[in-house]
Amino acid sequence: MKNRAGRLLRLILVFSLLMSMTGCFYWVRAYQTYLQMDEFDENFSIHADKNFRVDFKDPILYSDDFVKLAKLRPSREIVTADGKIFRYIFRKIDTNGHVIKPEVSFYIDLIFNKDDRISRWIFSPLFLQIAPPAFLEMSFRSLGSADINTEDKQLKVDTSKVKKIAAPLPLKQTVVTHLGEPLSIEDRGDQEIYLYHFQLEAHDIEEGYEDRALSELKLTFDKKTHELIKMAGRFAGLKISINYRKYQKNKA
Repeated sequence: MKNRAGRLLRLILVFSLLMSMTGCFYWVRAYQTYLQMDEFDENFSIHADKNFRVDFKDPILYSDDFVKLAKLRPSREIVTADGKIFRYIFRKIDTNGHVIKPEVSFYIDLIFNKDDRISRWIFSPLFLQIAPPAFLEMSFRSLGSADINTEDKQLKVDTSKVKKIAAPLPLKQTVVTHLGEPLSIEDRGDQEIYLYHFQLEAHDIEEGYEDRALSELKLTFDKKTHELIKMAGRFAGLKISINYRKYQKNKA
């Protein structure tokens, strides 16, 4: 009861703040979705096989909310019998901004029900090469305890409070086999950072947000173990940064 009262108080405070701004109802719905993560299994379910799927049991956000938050429309908008799908397609590009051939690409699907509320979020197989399912699930589950940076509109997780998992990390050779060679490699002593660029197939980008169509992906590898230990990138306005070792149990 105390926890519910605390969440209600947070919602009231944020609602009061956002209503002092024009047209910010979508931020209220985004915050309500964030509150749902406090009781993750009651509000979400996760499935991982060839792709990674998050199901929303009590959907709140509308499709237009995502467009306003990301400042980007989807690459494809597919009408279905049960609603619609927003598909964001990312293609690997070279230093000149040209799409690499043969194509290396991944997509993120947002599935909306008949009420136009999000019911499912899907990450395609290639994305799981840079965000292993076990760690991607833990990063989702930990968002309920994340601190909100209202200025940067970001969530930051204190991983010291997160349950650790025993799961292997991808090896550099495997990642490079799927993603191909990077644009550059930065030497950081006992680590090296591989830089990739992916271009979002985007339409009608809001003025001033053109840079969001470019996804800069940084993958950090341990030189000794060759393990992928960190991933950082921005995908359709969504910033994701995961330090995998902070979620991983110490090896015996």
